[in-house]
Amino acid sequence: MKERQKITAIIPAFNEELNIEEAIQSVDFADEVIVIDSFSTDKTVAIANKHNIKLIERKFDDFSSQKNYAIDQAKHNWIYILDADERVPKALRKEILEAVKKPNNYVGFFIYRTFYFLDQKINYGGWQRDKVIRLFRKNKCRYNGNLVHETIEYNGNIGFLNHKIEHFSYRNYDHYVKKLNHYASLQAKELFVKKKSVNFFHLVLKPLYRFFVHYVIRLGFLDGFPGYVLAAQHAFGVLTRYIKLKLLYKKEKS
Repeated sequence: MKERQKITAIIPAFNEELNIEEAIQSVDFADEVIVIDSFSTDKTVAIANKHNIKLIERKFDDFSSQKNYAIDQAKHNWIYILDADERVPKALRKEILEAVKKPNNYVGFFIYRTFYFLDQKINYGGWQRDKVIRLFRKNKCRYNGNLVHETIEYNGNIGFLNHKIEHFSYRNYDHYVKKLNHYASLQAKELFVKKKSVNFFHLVLKPLYRFFVHYVIRLGFLDGFPGYVLAAQHAFGVLTRYIKLKLLYKKEKS
């Protein structure tokens, strides 16, 4: 029987005291677990250190650099990335172990995510197509790009796993708004560096279009009240991004 290659699981974290223990337990199938923390001010580090993990503390600059740094510290060639607000069900754990035993010339795998919001599974609004490359060969894949929505560049073929990650991205509505505001700030800074313009389209039409896409075209209305909240807040997140960008230009002039 062919022996599988070993896996390093990596969990980026910042102030995740409510999630970090379950996240670590969720990747107990891995041969090594690395928690890369951005100098949390809560109990994240203390809780993580109760487990058999490798803790790295590194100042956050962007998501790509943070993850790549942790990948470089990994002992094993197969990497599994887990956000602290995600969980790996038993069926997916088994499939991951089988995938690294028989990768069939794939250098990485897309995994779909089941998204939960306001204590409800979200089936529409575009979330049904949410997939990420989370299992990959260290020497064939590398994170690149944006402050918020980083991508993986890969050299080879990418496969798909059948079972899904459980994604509990927002603890409650206030946490959701706070997180969107944080992302809007990062995106505004990125657009500012690129000298992107701000006009009527960005401040009025683009937010309205975002709501229409999530709520109507992608059938978010079928998720009821949570579907409406998600569509409305994502539209507001777009508006906030460009308001913040406008304010950065005003600050630069002054």
